[in-house]
Amino acid sequence: MLSRRILLSGASAAVLSALAVGGAAAGQAFQPGNLVVSRAFYDLNSNLIQPGATLLPPNCIGANCVTATANSAYPFVFNNVLTDASFGITTKIFLDQITPQGAPVNSIEVPNSSDRHAEANQDQMVTSFSSKSEIALNLSTDGRHLTFMGYRAPIGTIDASNSNTPGVVDPTNPVPNSYYRVVAKVDQSGNFGFTETNAYSGNNGRAAILYRAGGNQDADGRRGDDHHGEGHDGDDHNGGADLVYTVGNAGNGGNPQPNGVILGAGAQILTASPQPLAEQNPGLPTPVGSFSITELGLKADKVGKDTNFRGLAVSNNVIYMTKGSGSNGVNTVYFVDTSGLNASGLPAACPNGVGVPNPHATLPTAPIMYNAANLQTLGVAPYNMCILKGFNTTLAKTSTTAFPFGVWFANAKTVYVSDEGNGTTTYDATTKVYTAAAAQTTAGLQKWVFNDATGSWQLAYTLTAGLNLGAPYTVKGYPTGLNSATGLPWAPATDGLRNITGRVNEDGRSVTIWAVTSTVSGNGDQGADPNKLVAITDELAATTLPGKESFTTVRTAGYGEALRGVSFTPGSTVTANR
Repeated sequence: MLSRRILLSGASAAVLSALAVGGAAAGQAFQPGNLVVSRAFYDLNSNLIQPGATLLPPNCIGANCVTATANSAYPFVFNNVLTDASFGITTKIFLDQITPQGAPVNSIEVPNSSDRHAEANQDQMVTSFSSKSEIALNLSTDGRHLTFMGYRAPIGTIDASNSNTPGVVDPTNPVPNSYYRVVAKVDQSGNFGFTETNAYSGNNGRAAILYRAGGNQDADGRRGDDHHGEGHDGDDHNGGADLVYTVGNAGNGGNPQPNGVILGAGAQILTASPQPLAEQNPGLPTPVGSFSITELGLKADKVGKDTNFRGLAVSNNVIYMTKGSGSNGVNTVYFVDTSGLNASGLPAACPNGVGVPNPHATLPTAPIMYNAANLQTLGVAPYNMCILKGFNTTLAKTSTTAFPFGVWFANAKTVYVSDEGNGTTTYDATTKVYTAAAAQTTAGLQKWVFNDATGSWQLAYTLTAGLNLGAPYTVKGYPTGLNSATGLPWAPATDGLRNITGRVNEDGRSVTIWAVTSTVSGNGDQGADPNKLVAITDELAATTLPGKESFTTVRTAGYGEALRGVSFTPGSTVTANR
């Protein structure tokens, strides 16, 4: 497996020395019990794009072409999205290790084309700046790997996030270039492995969780062997296979979409490859979950877009996913039902589209056996996903308050769901507040509890104190004043929360949740804003909003940075989303 490049900054060397004294094994990149934050870093040459001359998207044809309005200097480059809806540029990914309190430990640069002596066929991976839903971090079900998604493309590639994949080409996609989507895994020693896929053609993969099927595992999915963060890469164990569950979105062309685009949307299952990327040859996408609003008795909408998933979690052998963007389907929390189909061919756990998982559920180990003849009319059928009972069932095209993103289960009857916010940039120049963001009541961190009497989940309260929704904040070196392209202030303001992780604290009565913020701003693309990592401690048994709980800022992204995912380190005994 490919090893890592570890970068130290500030007091990091001293911190590492202290960790070594505490018993960290030699060669470890990650110390159990710490956090990892994924960071996109923009440091591209401003001459990469020439305003008034560069055609976007690259290699576009005819009516699909527009002319760049800004060069590639950050953050002004993202004004190009106002004319090229697919606009984005691939950049480096860093995995920053911090203590739970936010003290920096080290930073690992994911292999990329800018590495010294890099060759075109070496293992490499990038993210698309400013795709806000990318590089979510998740621990594997055995707690020994982190997984996340990106692209097999060079640094500085334009519009990769809406490109086709090489094996699934949509001729109507205005972005004609092709790049594989890639799942990365990294172990405690910082060794990387990569698996490419043809899924998510026309859009982006967002999150991944590694599951070692078979073998000796205990009740929560962790392997019952004697490996507790010793830095093995997981490929040397007998029995089982390394499977990967992924979520994302597909399609950037006309309707109807090609079969491969429909197959490559939403929830996928992959087998992790032991080969270098240059030797891999992935076939058609392999969906593991599928949902249609027809399960709710509603008229079908655009095939393949009901499963525009973003968040991903595994708890008690059940896969959970969130949808919070797009105008099709329902923005809500879903789960994959593995209990089979009823006599009508619908998921047994939710014959009307809404239900709760079977208590004896097992994780899926194979793709859906779909009928290829029905892809253009029914999508990937039979359907095997349900809306989690109690959560939103209103269509996205009419709902204005449901934008779920991250999911973390504190226990079987308590789940925290982050809501990204509505993204509305209504701004009051007198009060200097984004008023639509400030007025939200469901954005932030939602706490849901299971009601045994009704057999459904219910919202207990939403935590927002300390987030200062809608209030702009300053970032050193970031532009001040108004963006002339939008007429709004450059300064970002928190709009809600995206990816989260958490732990039950030693007292057993409280939980601490860490979350990455979403923003609103006058940037041409709000996903490019420097955002924050925040944390809050909540009383686990509380069902009404406690009066003194408040978010604190653990870290703020700097100039040219965007924070994306957060997880505990590989080998941690406290694991996220279990």
